[in-house]
Amino acid sequence: MDDKRLLWKVLGTGSGLVAGMVTKSLLRLVWRRLRGGDPPSNPAAPGTSWGEAVAWAVSSGVAVAVTRLVAQRGAAEAWKATGGTYPPGLEEVSP
Repeated sequence: MDDKRLLWKVLGTGSGLVAGMVTKSLLRLVWRRLRGGDPPSNPAAPGTSWGEAVAWAVSSGVAVAVTRLVAQRGAAEAWKATGGTYPPGLEEVSP
């Protein structure tokens, strides 16, 4: 693996992870404000209602996935702005 490809893997993954962690924290804050309590720490636990479990799974899954995508695409655009091309392998599209 060449240096640019490795650097992109680190930057792309890192930006996605940071965005996911920040989003999860913000989502917990929003949940507390809207629902008046903490989100389920273990949605699969029998003491968690189905409604709460599904609401948390859907909201956290969608929010984290979208923000990770936005962060990774932003990192790719920054890479292109500094180097003139997209990161290695990013332009490859599978049907």
